[in-house]
Amino acid sequence: MKKLLFALMISAALLSACKNDKKAQKPAAVSVSAAVEGAQAPDFSVKDLNGAELKLSSLKGQVVMVNFWATWCPPCKEEIPSMIKLDKSMAGKPFKMLAISIDEGGKEAVSAYFKKSGLSLPAYLDTDNTVSQLYGTTGVPETFIVDKTGKIQKKIVGGMDWSSPDVIAFMDELAKK
Repeated sequence: MKKLLFALMISAALLSACKNDKKAQKPAAVSVSAAVEGAQAPDFSVKDLNGAELKLSSLKGQVVMVNFWATWCPPCKEEIPSMIKLDKSMAGKPFKMLAISIDEGGKEAVSAYFKKSGLSLPAYLDTDNTVSQLYGTTGVPETFIVDKTGKIQKKIVGGMDWSSPDVIAFMDELAKK
């Protein structure tokens, strides 16, 4: 039953994604099929708003939520409060959220949005779309759930309620494996 509800939520999310028309796409560094469910997640490095670098491969042993978003995207902004709730509910568990902004304005745009909205996420920057292209994203929000071994378990296109009991149960299950 939980899997059916999760599948329905993913289907609904597919209908609400923003296209990334902000800048022309460069050719992807790998085939877009590399970041698919069941495959090993392509490794990447991103910097947080303070300039500290983080490499995905350094997070093995944790469930990682890789979420691509932008401050100009309505579905992205709608899902942020539920992402904050999910992050809080997973505190103390082997879980890491990477909210990767593709905003051309970089740190300034993301910081201004967080200041204006009063919200905050563990945000990272992909202003040149290197990571989003590596993952073959077609718009935002787009999310990849990576298990503790580095394998992509779910790909979700569009916004969704990350704080729903079914999503939290799914993340808890992955964290326990």
